Amino acid sequence: MKHTPHASRATTINNPTQVDELTPARLLQLGMGFWGAKTMLSAVELGVFTHLARGGRTARELEAVIGLHPRSSRDFLDALVALGALGREGDTYRNAPDADLFLDKAKPSYVGGLLEMMNSRLYAHWGLLTEALRTGEPQNAAKHEGSPFDELYRDEASLRNFLHAMTGVSLGAAKAIAQKFPWHNYRTFIDIGAAQGACPVQIALAHPHLRGGGFDLPLVAPVFDDYVASHGLQDRLRFYPGDFFKDPCPTADVLVMGHILHDWDLAEKKALLAKCYDALPADGCLIVYDAIIDDERKENAFGLLMSLNMLLETPGGFDYTGAECREWMREAGFRETRVEPLLGPDSMVIGIK
Repeated sequence: MKHTPHASRATTINNPTQVDELTPARLLQLGMGFWGAKTMLSAVELGVFTHLARGGRTARELEAVIGLHPRSSRDFLDALVALGALGREGDTYRNAPDADLFLDKAKPSYVGGLLEMMNSRLYAHWGLLTEALRTGEPQNAAKHEGSPFDELYRDEASLRNFLHAMTGVSLGAAKAIAQKFPWHNYRTFIDIGAAQGACPVQIALAHPHLRGGGFDLPLVAPVFDDYVASHGLQDRLRFYPGDFFKDPCPTADVLVMGHILHDWDLAEKKALLAKCYDALPADGCLIVYDAIIDDERKENAFGLLMSLNMLLETPGGFDYTGAECREWMREAGFRETRVEPLLGPDSMVIGIK
């Protein structure tokens, strides 16, 4: 009898020895992934990595300084060891090298602000994903009040926490943009939706000939100015106040829009791209960066999950492929477009006027 793929599959399905080769381990690990995530988020919240950056400590010492209960401390800390966030020699715990660099609040490289927001805000919202999938509605205050940014900007503390978290999101991509884009061909740049100013600062640090700044809502100005001054760049970077849906974008040789476009629905995305096009001079350039989804929508799991996060957080936001963004740029009038990878799941889409 001729051997066919269908016959082979049927034999495999009906053969117990073949079925035994499959295990549910991968699927269970996916479904239970929140165990490890919440352990890590709680460690950031409790300041475990900041305390251990000052030197190794035992479980008993950590119980005293961060308020762990004796029943929980050993399993909690050893779970962080097994997850790779801590190391342990005998009874002494120490930070893993990356945790020491990026999760110590005393270091300028700290990116834990993003994880703090994940813990205090997004973790609960993701528990409502099924409802969002059924209704298409956000599951935060925007469900009733309209814009999630009203909640995030409700007071100075909330605003600063959110903008600090955005620095955690953008810092790696900002450093990559500073290195990979041909900045020697340009003299000025402005980051549209600049938040704390991570991207302008990294670009200015890498290219002393450049001058520019950041465009954002007026109440962001003190946070931006403080961050820029902390890097000694206040003579080259300035803040441009405005609302990018109500006001024209400021003009520069290069405009940058990072982790902004995915917040909005399709009509709003196209409106923002058109505003950037209008603000650029001839041969000017727009850089859009996000967790750009691969064109086949099969590989960038982070970008696809980020799009689900936009479902939970915004009335119409979604992440997108490089091909989609290039098409929207061409509709806006850009004569040349391309996609370039940055760091991790992030890529930049470049449009030239």
